[in-house]
Amino acid sequence: MSQTIHGRTIARGEATGKVLMTKDPISFLGNVNPETGEIVDPAHELFGESITGKILVFPQGKGSTVGSYVIYQLKKNNKAPAAIINLECEPIVAVGAIISEIPLIDKLETNPYDVLKNGDEVLVNSAEGFIEIL
Repeated sequence: MSQTIHGRTIARGEATGKVLMTKDPISFLGNVNPETGEIVDPAHELFGESITGKILVFPQGKGSTVGSYVIYQLKKNNKAPAAIINLECEPIVAVGAIISEIPLIDKLETNPYDVLKNGDEVLVNSAEGFIEIL
């Protein structure tokens, strides 16, 4: 049985994919290789994982404003996540998702860490402001 959870739209769009989640913030400049879509920071919980095509769940971004451009590079290289779910999005990730047309939603009415797990199939419909666990 599916579950629908509403949130705040940051970047409009719709995507379905498997959840890849971390409780670590992500700095797209330094944590992610824009050529491969892999997390390259050995200190990061997702080290060695690919974010390509995933519903990427993380609390918020951090680091340099160049991170917005790294998200755009990921999209141009077909290595971007299918969608992003944040606890609370900040401007670097918001701008990156908007210019890259990656659906992004935050401030879900239910904490995503309480209801999602890695590998769950999820629809992100940020145009209408909800996710659905399939």
